[in-house]
Amino acid sequence: MPASTSEIKAYIQAAAIVIREHAEEVAALDQAIGDGDHVANLQRGLAALDSLAEELGQMDWPAAFQKIGMSLMSSVGGASGSLYGTFFLAMSKAIRNKEMNLPNLAEAFSQGVEAMKQRGKADLGEKTMLDVLIPVANALQQAAQESWALPQALENINRVAEAGCESTRDLIATKGRASFLGERARGHIDAGARTSQLMIGAIGDVVAKSLQ
Repeated sequence: MPASTSEIKAYIQAAAIVIREHAEEVAALDQAIGDGDHVANLQRGLAALDSLAEELGQMDWPAAFQKIGMSLMSSVGGASGSLYGTFFLAMSKAIRNKEMNLPNLAEAFSQGVEAMKQRGKADLGEKTMLDVLIPVANALQQAAQESWALPQALENINRVAEAGCESTRDLIATKGRASFLGERARGHIDAGARTSQLMIGAIGDVVAKSLQ
């Protein structure tokens, strides 16, 4: 089943808009405990995806995910590009020859998150974007297994993503520059967790509006 250009463009633009609206906040979070370049790198990647929206819309979902992953790897600097690229490449592989429905999307998302864990050698509770993405993967699996209605699933995913983001505030980082700060990293939300949560919420809003 091919993705539509308008659908993919809507998702990319929603992510780009929410990151732009929160750019100063995210930059401040990253400057406090990170390298300070996370939001700029992410915006560069989203701009690259926006330029590919029409091409992506002519592809089926596995091919689109693969193209997205490769684009993010080449356009986003730092660890985020590699991690997000790995995520989408794994999703592409997992969804191949399958219908794009909630159970298959949930499984593909989980496979993507697992690939990120392996690439980043990180897990839940280490003050990274995985503190958002792992709970969201679990929430998607629960929604699929229990046959939740999509609006209910989206509402729960948003709630889980927000809780995961907030959980990073009191964690001590074990990965990246923040890991050198020890206790001083406590009290700050992780920038990658915040941008992951923001983009998940924005894309979920697009999906919710399409159901109305």
